[in-house]
Amino acid sequence: MNAARTGYRVFSANSTAACTELAKRITERLGAELGKSVVYQETNGETRVEIKESVRGQDIFIIQTIPRDVNTAVMELLIMAYALKTACARNIIGVIPYFPYSKQSKMRKRGSIVCKLLASMLAKAGLTHIITMDLHQKEIQGFFSFPVDNLRASPFLLQYIHEEIPNYRNAVIVAKSPDAAKRAQSYAERLRLGLAVIHGEAQCTELDMDDGRHSPPMVKNATVHPGLELPLMMAKEKPPITVVGDVGGRIAIIVDDIIDDVESFVAAAEILKERGAYKIYVMATHGILSAEAPRLIEESPIDEVVVTNTVPHELQKLQCPKIKTVDISLILSEAIRRIHNGESMAYLFRNITVDD
Repeated sequence: MNAARTGYRVFSANSTAACTELAKRITERLGAELGKSVVYQETNGETRVEIKESVRGQDIFIIQTIPRDVNTAVMELLIMAYALKTACARNIIGVIPYFPYSKQSKMRKRGSIVCKLLASMLAKAGLTHIITMDLHQKEIQGFFSFPVDNLRASPFLLQYIHEEIPNYRNAVIVAKSPDAAKRAQSYAERLRLGLAVIHGEAQCTELDMDDGRHSPPMVKNATVHPGLELPLMMAKEKPPITVVGDVGGRIAIIVDDIIDDVESFVAAAEILKERGAYKIYVMATHGILSAEAPRLIEESPIDEVVVTNTVPHELQKLQCPKIKTVDISLILSEAIRRIHNGESMAYLFRNITVDD
């Protein structure tokens, strides 16, 4: 496909080798060349972007994978989008497989909804459309004033289970907390497997955090309206840790959307091992794998961690051979092709339900 003739360009918003790998895979599938640009940090820490070719009247796709330095990646994306807008690009579409700050999409005590702020910044910089994958909360799409295509990685992970996990028919899909039960149920129903849910005091979820409804704090000697007697909400108390479902003598496959700090996954694996699971897999879309994650995985009962290449993690793979990667460049390249040609995206969402 000739990019110059068809009127689109694909750029990478980061010049490092780890971050351009996904962009190169996508352009190879499209039969196009990666757009000519330079992205670098000046000695004072400022980000500079230079577009090295004409983009006037073109559809521009900016691929930005998010490395460990999240804030720098965000600035690279914003500055490149604004540079392309200034250069009279017709449409600027951000391809952001892992959308940063997606965990900060709810109000916390005296906090802010940072994900909404980022959505506003991207619109102001000039983006007109976003392609992303497995948003942490689907409601995040409502933060944007332009279209958002939230693709799913589950077909690729399900294919990996079919092809790479021997005797997967003897497996059970596990949710490491009740919050992940819907995703686990979707996997279990598609694979025709059993479902198990871990629940108890060892689990800590976002729902347990302060969300701002207890603010402002109680003040001593505060005056209360004499006729106002609100019922007192009982404090939460989690039961002892429990595995709801049978995992004895089976392969346990823990599914989630993000693997960042792995302590909760390691704790879940230890419980499943105690309950008789003889092999344990962890599968997720985004493998951020922060801090000591590779070492903790290597020392844990987890046999394999399977993630997609939405986030660069080559360094972590060198530190831990248990980490495996599934390539999702196929669906991203097809999304780019369909958006540029004005084709329907429905084909990419076949058999996708609200809970997926």
